[in-house]
Amino acid sequence: MSTTPTTATAAAKGGIWKQSRTFEPAVRLLFLNQLTINLGFYMLMPYLAAHLADGLGMAAWSVGLVLGVRNLSQQGMFLIGGALADRLGFKPLIVAGCALRTAGFGALAFAQSLPVLIAASVATGLAGALFNPAVRAYLAAEAGERRVEAFALFNTYYQAGILLGPLVGVALTGVSFRLTCVVAAVLFAALTVVQLRHLPVRVREEAAEPAGEGGQFRTVLANRTFWLFSLAMTGSYVLSFQVYLALPLAADSTVVTTALFVVSALVALAGQLRITAWCKRRLTRERCLILGLGLMGAAFLLPVAARGVAGLLLCAAVLALANAVLYPYEMDTVVALSGGRWVATHYGLYNTVCGVGITLGNLGTGALLDLTGRSVTPWLVLCGVGLVCAAAVGVLARGGRLAGTL
Repeated sequence: MSTTPTTATAAAKGGIWKQSRTFEPAVRLLFLNQLTINLGFYMLMPYLAAHLADGLGMAAWSVGLVLGVRNLSQQGMFLIGGALADRLGFKPLIVAGCALRTAGFGALAFAQSLPVLIAASVATGLAGALFNPAVRAYLAAEAGERRVEAFALFNTYYQAGILLGPLVGVALTGVSFRLTCVVAAVLFAALTVVQLRHLPVRVREEAAEPAGEGGQFRTVLANRTFWLFSLAMTGSYVLSFQVYLALPLAADSTVVTTALFVVSALVALAGQLRITAWCKRRLTRERCLILGLGLMGAAFLLPVAARGVAGLLLCAAVLALANAVLYPYEMDTVVALSGGRWVATHYGLYNTVCGVGITLGNLGTGALLDLTGRSVTPWLVLCGVGLVCAAAVGVLARGGRLAGTL
C-alpha cells in the first residue's frame, strides 16, 4: 500500500460528514439508506421477543419459531437476492426490499395470530435478502477505486443505526410496541420513496453477458478461491456474534449487556475512519485481513486475563476494533475475487455462507458453554477460531490469490 497521504487520511481528520461529502450523491444516499435501515430494524427487533411472549402471551417455542423464520428467510435467500440484483438492477431490489420491510413491520404492529406473525417475519427477512447484496454491490460499483474508504464510512453509518435504534425503540416501546412498529414502518416507507425518486438507476456491466441463469450461477459457484475465502471469513462472523451470545451470558446483567453494545458502536464510530486511514498507509489488504482476524481471536483472551465486567467490555471493544480493521478490506476482497462479474451474486453467496456459519458456530458455542460453564475453555476455543481463520487467510494470500482479477 502507498505510504503517501490519501483522501481517506485527510478526510478522516475532518470527520464522518466531511468524508461523506467527498463522494457522489448516490453513495451518500446509500450511507443514509444503511443508517435508516439499521435505525428502523434495531428500534423494533430487540423488543419483538418480549412483545410476543409478554404482550401476546405466546409460548416460548412459538416465539423461537417466529424469530427463527425471520432469520432463515433472510440468510437462505441472500444468494437469490444477489442474483436478482445482478439481473434486474441494484435500484429495483433496494426499493423492493425497503417496501417489503415496510409491509412486514406494518403487519407486526397489528398481527395477533401465529400465521400472520410468521408471514410478517418472512417478509422482513426476505426484505433484507433483497436489499443487502444490492446495496453493497451498488456501493462498490459507484465508489470505484475508493471502495475501501466507502465501506469504512458505510460501517460507521451501519454502527450508528445499531447504536441509535435500541435507544429510540426503548422510548417508543415504553408507550406501546405497536407504536414502535408503526414508526419503523413509516421510516422504511419514507426510505422507499426517497430511493425511488433520488437513487439513480445504474447500468450493469453484466447486461452484456449471456442471459442464462445457469451461466451466472456457474460463474459464482465455480469460483474456488472465493469459496475458500468465504469459509475462512465465516469465523469472523461467529466471533463478532458473541456480543449477542457468549458475552451477554457471561455478563448476566441487562445493564452490562447494554454497555457491551454501546462500547462496540462507539469504538466503530470514533475509530473506523482513522483505523482505515492508518491501515491504508501501512498495510496491504491481505495483511489487514490477517490482522483483523488475529485481533478478533486475541479479544477472547481478555475475559480470561481480566475477570468480570472489565474483561467483557474490553473484549467487546477489541472485537469492534478488529471489525473496523476487517470490514472495508473484506468487502473490497469480495469485489476483487468476483473479477467485477456478478458482484451482487457474490455478495449474496458470501452472506449465505457466513449466515450458515453463524448458525453452526452459535450451536457449537452454546453447547460448549453448557458443557464447561464459566471455565476459560470457551474463551480459549474462540481465540483459537480467530487464529485459525487468520492462518487460513494467510495461506490464501500467498502467491496473490486474494488479489483478484480487477
